[in-house]
Amino acid sequence: MSQTDLEIVVDDPTAPEDNSPSVTTTSTVEIIACLLLLALAATLGYDNWRTGASWDSTGPEPGYFPFYLSLVLGGASLYGLIVALRARRAAPETFVTRSQARRVLAVFVPTLLFCLVTQFLGLYVASFLLIAGFMRAIGKIALWKSLLTALVFTAIMFVTFDIAFDVIMPKGPLEAAFGY
Repeated sequence: MSQTDLEIVVDDPTAPEDNSPSVTTTSTVEIIACLLLLALAATLGYDNWRTGASWDSTGPEPGYFPFYLSLVLGGASLYGLIVALRARRAAPETFVTRSQARRVLAVFVPTLLFCLVTQFLGLYVASFLLIAGFMRAIGKIALWKSLLTALVFTAIMFVTFDIAFDVIMPKGPLEAAFGY
């Protein structure tokens, strides 16, 4: 047997279980996505119609092109909705299982909290907390390594954006205490 025929199998202890119950089906997610896009198209279409979606003596009004783009988006959403409703008759296909959803939420919730915390503590403190938290909770990395990595990365971000390139970033009370 040649070396190229070897198969390496690595078990992932954090992989979701195979027998986890389904949270939702693919067709349900497709229908919800199409309905949301249809609502967006209707909102954009109405707003652009209100702004002006016709042609006047000087050319197109401000909402002319966006209005027709919203019609295209609405048509595509309707088509997708019809296809998804027809496909619903077939055997349901699992979109996400409970254990998979738990893994996604383990990343989504801290990221959402990062966005909220950035408003109050600033980008750098929020980044420090996010990086250290992810490394510790998800990566199971030693606390001192997580804190050191988060500190070094945050310091590099600060030097790069605030000092080298003078980019305005959301600041918090810690930066204000240091005079930034």
